[in-house]
Amino acid sequence: MLKNTLHFSTLLFVVAGGLFCGREKRTTIAVIPKGTTHVFWKSVHAGAKKAAEECDVDIVWQGPQKEDDRGMQIQVVQNFISRGIDAIVLAPLDKNALVRPVEAAVEREIPVVIIDSDLDSEKRACFVATDNYEGGKLAAKHLSELLERTGNILLMRYAEGSSSTMKREEGFLDGIREFSPEAVLVSTDQYGGVTAESALQAGQNLLNKYEEVDGVFCPNESTTFGMLRALQTAGKAGSISFVGFDSSDPLLKALRAKEIHGLVVQKPFRMGYLGVKTAHAVLTGEEIKERIDTGVELITPENVDSPEIQRLLHPDTQPTATK
Repeated sequence: MLKNTLHFSTLLFVVAGGLFCGREKRTTIAVIPKGTTHVFWKSVHAGAKKAAEECDVDIVWQGPQKEDDRGMQIQVVQNFISRGIDAIVLAPLDKNALVRPVEAAVEREIPVVIIDSDLDSEKRACFVATDNYEGGKLAAKHLSELLERTGNILLMRYAEGSSSTMKREEGFLDGIREFSPEAVLVSTDQYGGVTAESALQAGQNLLNKYEEVDGVFCPNESTTFGMLRALQTAGKAGSISFVGFDSSDPLLKALRAKEIHGLVVQKPFRMGYLGVKTAHAVLTGEEIKERIDTGVELITPENVDSPEIQRLLHPDTQPTATK
């Protein structure tokens, strides 16, 4: 009896083991944003999910809450390496600090696709992002036209180490020098920080220090919103030409009210979508480009409600049927 019981248990173990071994392991791709609170990253997440559904893979979305927590983002990357994730899509908070963990992933044969901000490493599989320098120049061109190529201009930067916003700031400054050589850049070295609250305080300090300001540029969603609140508090919203970067419902409301006069808008949904699509292509051995430009658009009070801009702001999140 005991012998038969042991034989039956062994048979069950072999059958169960065979079933387990025969079950295919689902491909899982980690998507690691710079933060999880800004509207921009929620749109990136939606695009990543659509790509995952189309590619029939799983994604794990995890990142630091605030966009200045480099240590947490490094830890997230390291944890995914330890778990043996299949691929990583990463928006690095710092172009230098994330080099070592990314290269450690590649050494473990985990391909890494970089999105949004570049990394100082040749080990990444691909860079999927906005041409941030050209986005900054586009903002400068629009502001120059609003100011008729003259006036006192203020730039409030975002945060040190962020490659994407640094490129926007660089493009903006070069653009102002090109399009408005007679304009005066009254401040170019002050940072708003990673939250709307810190940007509000920095914006108030700048407006108090420089009373004669004709135009302002901010390089991301949080600095744009913080400066908007500073202008509103000072009673100057609408009277100072203001161009920002990225969008949210409050920023679009202010654009329609002409308290903001232009928003250079990325395509975050497309960025998340192409990030996951590219990571899957690497895993399946497809040939990929080294750099993919996801594009930008200028939204103004005049075109904000056009069908083209509305499609950009509210992309179709349903997965495309595959044959």
